[in-house]
Amino acid sequence: MGGKGGHSGKKGRAIEFVSLDGQSTPAPRKKTGIQEFDRVTGGGLVGGSASLIGGDPGIGKSTLLLQAVAGLAKDARCVYISGEEAIDQVRLRATRLGVEKSSVSLASATNVGDIMATLDVDDPPDVVVIDSIQTMYVTAFDSAPGSVGQVRASAQELIRLAKRRNIAILFVGHVTKDGVIAGPRVLEHMVDTVIYFEGERGHHFRILRAVKNRFGPTDEIGVFEMTGKGLMEVKNPSALFLADRQGDVSGAVVFAGVEGSRPVLVEMQALVAPSPMGTPRRAVVGWDSGRLSMILAVLEARAGVSFSGKEVYLNVAGGLRVSEPAADLAAAAALMSAETGQALPRDMVVFGEIGLSGEVRPVSQMDARLKEASKLGFNRALTPRHRGKSKPGGVALTELSEIVELLGIFDGDSQGAAVESGTPPQRARIAGG
Repeated sequence: MGGKGGHSGKKGRAIEFVSLDGQSTPAPRKKTGIQEFDRVTGGGLVGGSASLIGGDPGIGKSTLLLQAVAGLAKDARCVYISGEEAIDQVRLRATRLGVEKSSVSLASATNVGDIMATLDVDDPPDVVVIDSIQTMYVTAFDSAPGSVGQVRASAQELIRLAKRRNIAILFVGHVTKDGVIAGPRVLEHMVDTVIYFEGERGHHFRILRAVKNRFGPTDEIGVFEMTGKGLMEVKNPSALFLADRQGDVSGAVVFAGVEGSRPVLVEMQALVAPSPMGTPRRAVVGWDSGRLSMILAVLEARAGVSFSGKEVYLNVAGGLRVSEPAADLAAAAALMSAETGQALPRDMVVFGEIGLSGEVRPVSQMDARLKEASKLGFNRALTPRHRGKSKPGGVALTELSEIVELLGIFDGDSQGAAVESGTPPQRARIAGG
C-alpha cells in the first residue's frame, strides 16, 4: 500500500491490514431463555452489539424487554434505564410480570452524559436497555429530546460505549404513524439489529420481526400472546392464527406461508360486492395493495374474470402481515371463491406465485409448507406444478401451471373431480365452457 497520499500535512496512525482467511471465533451469545426472542436475534444477544426494538406506542415493547432482561439477569449483569416511566411504575410492571425478584439494576435517567459516566467503567454491565432513545438528550445540542439531531447524537454516544466496553445495548424506538422508527430511519443505519414489534389493536398476539441483523438471519419472526401476566410465547403460531376459523365459507382460503425459517398457516379472506360508485373500492389489510391490483388485472387479462364494477376487500385474518409472493395464488383463490360463492375444501391449503403472463410459478420451501399443513390436519393443497423428482407425501396436490386453470376448480360441474383427483382442470376444457 505504498505511495504518498494527498494529505501529507496531516499525520495519522498507520492501518494494519490482515488477510481474509484469518482465525475468527463465533461471538458468544447471551440468551434470554425466551425462545421466540432468541430465535429472532439469531440465538441471543452479542456483546458489543446495538439493537433497536421498534413498535407502536402501547404495543408491549417495554413489557417484552423487561421480561427479556429478567431472563438475561440469571447469567449476566443487566441494567434497565427508563426515560419515560418513573422507577415505581417499572417496579409495578415487574411485579405484574412476576419478575420483581430478578437481579436487574433499574434507573430513571435521560441525560446521556450521566449514563456514560455511570456505565463507562472497568467493570461495566453485560446488557443495557435504553427505554426509550427518543427521551435521551446530549447537552451539546440545543434541540429538544426526540429530534433527529438528539436521537442521532444520543445513539452515537451510547453505541460507541457499547463497542468500547463490549456491552449489548438495546434501544426502544417509537414508530411514527407511517410505520417507521422516528428519527427518521437514522437509527436503523447505525445499529446492528433492527427488530419490529407488531400487532393489531384488538388482537391478543404480537409479532417480533427482524428486518436487519448483522449476527443472524433477517425476516425471522417470533410470536407472542399478550396476557394479563405479560407476553407468553406461542410455540405453534399456525394453530393460533387458525383457532377461530369457521366451517366452509366462500372467500376464505388457508395460505401456507413461510416467515423466516418457520412455516406459518394463516387464513386469507376475500369479499366481492357490487359497487354503487363509479370507482369501486379496493381495500387490503395485511397484504400489499399493489399486489392485489396486479392479481385482479391478471385474472381479467389471462383468465377472463372481471371484477370491474365490484368492490373488492382482502384481509389476512388475525392481523399478521404477509409479504411473500407465494400468497398470490391464495389471494386469487379467495377472490374466485368469493366471486362464485363456492368454498374450497376445509382441509386444503393454497400457495404459489402468479406472473403477469398468468403462469403459476413455484415457490421456495414447498416441502416445509406441506409438512406444516399435514401436521395441522390439512390433507390437500393447491400448488404450482411440482418440478422435483419426488412429490411430498401425506398431502394430495392439485397442481396448476396457469391461472386460467383455477377456473376449473370453481366450475360447479368439475369442482369436486378437480380437487379430489389431484389433477388440474385442462385449459382447453375450461376455455370451451
